[in-house]
Amino acid sequence: MELIKNIWDFFQSQILGMKWLNDGVGSLLAALGMDLDNRWVGSLHFFVYDVIKITDLLCTLIFMISYVQSFFPPERSKKILGRFKGIGANTMAALLGTVTPFCSCSSIPLFIGFTSAGLPLGVTFSFLISSPMVDLGSLVLLMSIFGPKVAIVYVVVGLIIAIAGGTLIEKLKMEKYVEEFILKAGSVDISSPELTIKDRLNYAKEQMISTFKKVMPYVLIGVGIGALIHNWIPESWVETALGSNNPFGVFIATIIGLPMYADIFGTIPIAEALFAKGAQLGVVLAFMMSVTTLSLPSIVMLRRAVKPKLLVTFVAICTVGIIIVGYLFNIFQSFIA
Repeated sequence: MELIKNIWDFFQSQILGMKWLNDGVGSLLAALGMDLDNRWVGSLHFFVYDVIKITDLLCTLIFMISYVQSFFPPERSKKILGRFKGIGANTMAALLGTVTPFCSCSSIPLFIGFTSAGLPLGVTFSFLISSPMVDLGSLVLLMSIFGPKVAIVYVVVGLIIAIAGGTLIEKLKMEKYVEEFILKAGSVDISSPELTIKDRLNYAKEQMISTFKKVMPYVLIGVGIGALIHNWIPESWVETALGSNNPFGVFIATIIGLPMYADIFGTIPIAEALFAKGAQLGVVLAFMMSVTTLSLPSIVMLRRAVKPKLLVTFVAICTVGIIIVGYLFNIFQSFIA
C-alpha cells in the first residue's frame, strides 16, 4: 500500500504538477543572477512555470480528446442523444460535454445545431452547461493543482449542475422562448465517412493547433493575473474578501466571474493563486464555474438564439447552482482538500 501511495504521489507532483519544472525554472533564474525572493522575480517564476506546464498539458490533452472526439462527429452525436429519453438524455448530453474541449462561446453553435435537429431543449442545455464547465482536460489540470479528490468532486458536481439545469428547463417547457429561425432550421442527416487512423491523427493535430491559438491568449492573461495575485496581493486582503470569515465570499466570487471571459485553462492559474493566498476552496471553484459557464460574451451570443425569458432562466439556474456548490465545497473542504 505504501508503494502505491509513493507511486501516486510521484505521479501527482512530478507528472501532473511538474514539480521538476518548477524547480528547474527556479534554478535557471537563480543561475542568471536573479533573487528568487524578489517579488518581480517571483512573479516571473510563477508565470514561466505555469505557462509551460499548462501549455504542455493543454496540447497533450486536446490532442487526445480530439482523437476520441473524431469518433463522435455532430451528426453521430445527435443520433446517440436521440436514443435516450428523460434524465438519461440529459446525463448523456452532459457527459458528451466533457469530451468537447470548448469554451462557452464555442459551445453555442453546437447547442444551436442540436436544438435545430429537434433534440429536447433541456437536453441541449445540459450540453451547453457541461461543455465549458467540465471536460477531461480540466480534470487533469485540477488534479495537478488541487489533488484528485477535489478534481473528481468538481467534475461530478459540474455534471450534476448540467443535468439538473437541463432537466429543470425541460420541466418548465420553455421551447416557445427559442428563436423561430432555430426551430425551423431543421437538420440535414449526413453520414460521416469512415476515417483512417491517419485522418483521425491529422484531425486531432488540427484541433490541437486551432484550440491552442484560441485559448493561449487567455492562458497568458490568466497566468499573468495569477502571478500578480501570487506575489503582489497580500494574503490578508484575500482572506478578508474570500476567506472563511466572509460568509458572502462564494456569492462575491460568482458575481465577479460573470462579466469575465476565459476558458477553464485560463481560469485555473487565477484559482491556484487565490487558493494559495487563503481563499476558501468553494470560493475558488465558484469563481471558476462562473467565468467558464456564464461569461458575458457567451450570454450575448446565446441571446441571438433564445428569447430573454429563457436566457434569464438559464443564467439564474446556473448562478444558483454554482453558489450552492460553492458553499457545499466550503463546508466539506476539510474532507476533500
